[in-house]
Amino acid sequence: MTQSEFLNIVMPFKDKVFRLAKRLLISTEEAEDATQEILLKLWNNKTKIEGYKNVEAFSMTMTKNFCLDKLKSKQAQNLKIVHSNYEDKQTALQKQVELNDSVNWVGKIIEELPEQQRLIIQLRDIEEYDFDEIADMLGINNTAVRVNLSRARKTIRERLTNTHNYGIK
Repeated sequence: MTQSEFLNIVMPFKDKVFRLAKRLLISTEEAEDATQEILLKLWNNKTKIEGYKNVEAFSMTMTKNFCLDKLKSKQAQNLKIVHSNYEDKQTALQKQVELNDSVNWVGKIIEELPEQQRLIIQLRDIEEYDFDEIADMLGINNTAVRVNLSRARKTIRERLTNTHNYGIK
């Protein structure tokens, strides 16, 4: 496989690899390092990946495993999972503050979800993978993906509703 062929295969989903790494590692620098490591591993194993049907799903699985290993390592004990990438410059200031607050609450709620639900929310709702791809990436069946996603969404909805109704968590 030539460098050009490799880039044609890998470049369309490199941003998804970065976003998943950023979701798991928080730090932009850590996510950039993880993305670079994944791309390097793919390059070093380019002859092996030619046989894979879905190189993107394989790469996302590699990214998930690499980031989880990094989080478990002693050098990354201070990393945590959050999500707050919403910004709308055309919204009125009051509404923008409310939206940012809601996004922050959703991020906090997602942070408290079980690990598998967190990953499934990231892969389905943010990266927009279909259920079969997520099932392959996580090594679980399609039904388990749907159940975990449903439970995660329900938890987020209930906690966010409680937060807005009572003003406290």
